[in-house]
Amino acid sequence: MNQADLQTGAVRAYLLDLQDRIVSAFEQADGKPFLRDAWTRDPGERLQGDGCSRLVEDGHVLERGGCNFSHVKGATMPPSATQHRPELAGCPFEAMGVSLVFHPRNPYVPTVHMNVRMFAAHKPDGSLVAWFGGGMDLTPYYGFEEDARHFHQVCKASLAAFGDDKHPRFKAWCDEYFFLKHRNEARGVGGIFFDDFTELGFDGGFDMIRSVGDAFTEAYLPILQRRRDTPYGEAERDFQAFRRGRYVEFNLVWDRGTLFGLQSGGRTESILMSMPPLVKWRYDWHPEPGTPEARLYTDFLPPRDWV
Repeated sequence: MNQADLQTGAVRAYLLDLQDRIVSAFEQADGKPFLRDAWTRDPGERLQGDGCSRLVEDGHVLERGGCNFSHVKGATMPPSATQHRPELAGCPFEAMGVSLVFHPRNPYVPTVHMNVRMFAAHKPDGSLVAWFGGGMDLTPYYGFEEDARHFHQVCKASLAAFGDDKHPRFKAWCDEYFFLKHRNEARGVGGIFFDDFTELGFDGGFDMIRSVGDAFTEAYLPILQRRRDTPYGEAERDFQAFRRGRYVEFNLVWDRGTLFGLQSGGRTESILMSMPPLVKWRYDWHPEPGTPEARLYTDFLPPRDWV
């Protein structure tokens, strides 16, 4: 086994272990086991590879939650990937990652998204060129400053070992990326986001996605535990369903991962696992001023420094 295979094998082993650890923690928190759906691409398909989708629906705490691992390989780098890297044209490539979205039942518990991934090209000399990406972001329906500060503090700590510039850069990148331009509105309170990251080399990039991935449960589980038993009624569920509509709009209109997956012939059920189970839309609706629903728009969605 050459060095490139050792490197990609180490990333794969880490991602599978991360998926297992996250699913185990949230199975314990929810009390309902996640479905396990392992898959392999058909030999005739353009992309080869395998993966495993883990899903819970109608759980005690999670109304819908998915945590996916995927690993795909292609014979030739796509033109979009070699536009700025012509020296890699014709190289075989692979991409792997873990991606999750949890939609809790209680409107006072925020939705959360996390992803860590690697894209790698295999050069003719046997060496590997790798890009890393990932992050996590929080989408509350009812804002709590304590929750937002905790989430952002854990995100900041996960990047501390990699340079003082990383958290400010990736926090701003997250605010910019998870933004619904057609609504002029943020999806949530942000977190961190980075993509096509190469500046620390393979070892540094791998270390960074490990630190971010390992921080997820610490960032989110305390918030879920803190809010899961908060009393709510139909009015809160109704607002949650309305705001979930914004989540759907972002994923289908702006999210590059969703669009790439669907356009490249990816596994539709796994790609759309991120969608919430119940959603509502209303025509030109706005919350009453001074209500908790209005505070989400005035106090939480505009980008701000939480830590």
